[in-house]
Amino acid sequence: MASAPSAPSAQSRLRHVLSAFGPAIGLFFACALFAGLRWQTFMSVDNFAIMLQQTAVIGAGAIGMTVVIVAGGIDLAVGSTVALVTVAIALLLKEQVSPLLAALGGVGLGGVCGLLTGTLVTRLGLTPFIVTLGLMGALRGAAKGLASEQPIYPDETWLNGLMKLRDNGAPPIGVWITLALAVVVALMLRYTRFGRHVFAIGSNEQTARLCGVPIERQKILIYVVGGLFAGVAAVLQFAYLTGGDPTTSVGLELNVIAAVVIGGASLSGGQGTVLGSLIGALIMSVVANGCTKLGMPNWVQEIVTGGIIVAAVLLDQLRRRGRS
Repeated sequence: MASAPSAPSAQSRLRHVLSAFGPAIGLFFACALFAGLRWQTFMSVDNFAIMLQQTAVIGAGAIGMTVVIVAGGIDLAVGSTVALVTVAIALLLKEQVSPLLAALGGVGLGGVCGLLTGTLVTRLGLTPFIVTLGLMGALRGAAKGLASEQPIYPDETWLNGLMKLRDNGAPPIGVWITLALAVVVALMLRYTRFGRHVFAIGSNEQTARLCGVPIERQKILIYVVGGLFAGVAAVLQFAYLTGGDPTTSVGLELNVIAAVVIGGASLSGGQGTVLGSLIGALIMSVVANGCTKLGMPNWVQEIVTGGIIVAAVLLDQLRRRGRS
């Protein structure tokens, strides 16, 4: 006679709670820490609007990176893609192209960069780390070449208002754009065939291939999605800078990857959520803002950010050991 399955242990229940609610718990404690140290300056409507503004660019990039990492990939060229797209948008506006077409053209250019990445990964059989590491330098060089190594500031349009803070303390429009796109991608990952394929490829690519998943085609599409959202992040970055800068967003890819991993995604693939990635991006903004409120110099903030990235990778390893 078969015995009844034993109840889950306290350790497994704790692991499940931390996996499901860990990012939200981390965000709560980060806010509580800085609120206790600097209540009047940290806990204000205007300051929360500033933190959301600072999260929008990383959050937009993290949405696309979530899809890539869940599928077992990586993209180190996000920062360079953002720089290239900001320059392209500025050049289009200089040529009197309408702001909407310039923004759509920038997002499309991000998708082309993702298409290039996916093609190199699938057709040449190269690892995503090496491909995107090479593209990180190549796209940055292309941005500098297009801009003649100088920032480009076109005439002001409504695009510049996407990241402006409101007088009433409401978040910028770019924040709402990021949230709306996050809902779309979250629903796509949960309820569409493409979303199921993303998780299947990240969990076990060989098994997914045997089940009939078109691996190469889906991988290309995955990197295109990541590139499109890098383009969206670039539009928001252009609005924040009010121009195109080939030197902007250096190291952005590390912040984006860290946000996704802090949010519960696994660097080995097969696990991750858009909501968790946005919470991870917000945690990084809260920490950076809190350090500023405490009067810490930039070099201390960079050390803290580096520590968060290392902690994120360590957390991912601990989660994998727990599952195994």
